[in-house]
Amino acid sequence: MANPLRKTMVYLGLADEDYDEAAEQSAAPVSASAPAAQPATSRPAPVTPLRRAAAPRPAPAGMNEILTVHPRHYRDAQTIAESFREGVPVIINLSQMSEPEARRLIDFASGLSMGLYGKIERVTSKVFLLSPEHVAVSGDQAEAESDVDAGFFDK
Repeated sequence: MANPLRKTMVYLGLADEDYDEAAEQSAAPVSASAPAAQPATSRPAPVTPLRRAAAPRPAPAGMNEILTVHPRHYRDAQTIAESFREGVPVIINLSQMSEPEARRLIDFASGLSMGLYGKIERVTSKVFLLSPEHVAVSGDQAEAESDVDAGFFDK
C-alpha cells in the first residue's frame, strides 16, 4: 500500500508520480547498534539571528538640521523615512492631508520610529515630531500627558 503522505504530495504537485517505491522498500534497514552515516555533502545550514542586539547608533557628526515636512499624499512618507533613517529629526505637519491619509501616515511613522528605536511625539493636533534614538527632546511633560485621553485628530 502506498504512503498516504506520498499520495498527498503527488496530488499537490510537490512530488513526482514516477517515484520508485520498490527502491525505497528494498533499502537495507539501519541497525540500531551502527550509527547512521551522514552524507559527505551535508553541512549545517547557516543560521540568521532574528533579532539584532540593540546597540545605540552613534550620533551623526555635526548634526545640525531638522527636517520639516508638509505631506499632501501618503507617498511623501518615503522622504520622511529616508531622512529619519539617516538620523535626522523630522517634524511632520499633517494640516494639508485628508484625515484617512494622515492616520495612515502616522501609523507608518509610528512603526518607523519603533523599528529604529526612535520616538514619536505629538506637538499639536496635526503636527508630530519623529526623533531618532540619539536625540533627546525636552519639554513640558504635564501638558503632553493631559492630551493622552483625547482622540488622535480631535479639533
